[in-house]
Amino acid sequence: MDPVKRSLLTLHVTVVLLGGTALFSQIIPLSAQDITLGRSLFACLALFAFMALSKTSFLLARKQDYAIALGLGVLMAAHWVTYFAAMQYAGVAVGMIALFTFPVITVLIEPLFERTQLVWQDFFSAIIVFAGIALIVPESSLENEVTLGVIVGMVSAVLYAVRNLTHRHFFSQYSGAKAMAWQILVVCLCLLPMLNATLVQASSNSWWLLLALGTVFTALPHALIATSLAHLKAKTFSLIACMQPCYGVILAILLLGESPTWQTYVGGILITLASVYETVKTHRQQKAV
Repeated sequence: MDPVKRSLLTLHVTVVLLGGTALFSQIIPLSAQDITLGRSLFACLALFAFMALSKTSFLLARKQDYAIALGLGVLMAAHWVTYFAAMQYAGVAVGMIALFTFPVITVLIEPLFERTQLVWQDFFSAIIVFAGIALIVPESSLENEVTLGVIVGMVSAVLYAVRNLTHRHFFSQYSGAKAMAWQILVVCLCLLPMLNATLVQASSNSWWLLLALGTVFTALPHALIATSLAHLKAKTFSLIACMQPCYGVILAILLLGESPTWQTYVGGILITLASVYETVKTHRQQKAV
């Protein structure tokens, strides 16, 4: 098979696997914090093993990079916990859609990190996103779990956007696998002090699911990303990554039997379209520089 076609196929498989992580919020009977810790332990071991097999140095280039990795890991820990919590409150479909407000949130907060200026199209994208969110929120009360899940999902999106911008500005010189290995190591260190009997005494089935989540659905995709980017442009990756909520919702419908409302579908379409638009616009601006 042609290397480019193989890379495209690999990238779609990668995005399906990343979208599939959301399912574990429903099928593992543990809290979001426990799922995150279990996921991180297995993912960390798998990524460092991958680095060892590929003869990649574990060390970072500069001393200050360890401090940056620490900050990124803390953001990642908070993002992952809120990610799973959002889907436990609101369901996979709604939680995924709320999370994928992050491309537009990224554009809105990017001027705080880089010398960029917002244009009217960015504010229009934000209006579209918030219109999509308004559609999927059933009522303006935190007593409603779906509403709470949407809010937690948007908090997760903000954390993810800040993490991504920080990574791009200070940590992008490292491969995806190496960068994630160090960040997930920090996630483990953050959550290990909160280890409780619920996780330790979890059933063998839960541990097998955590193993699958940490290896097949976390470590493997991040290793595959590095491989696929050798033959594809970053723009291609970004656009295909926008398919993640679509894949996640489809998997939730097929495997979990979720039945999203028409408001969820329309809201999801609006948010996805805004994310795709901002992705395309960002890459055009970078190309013009």
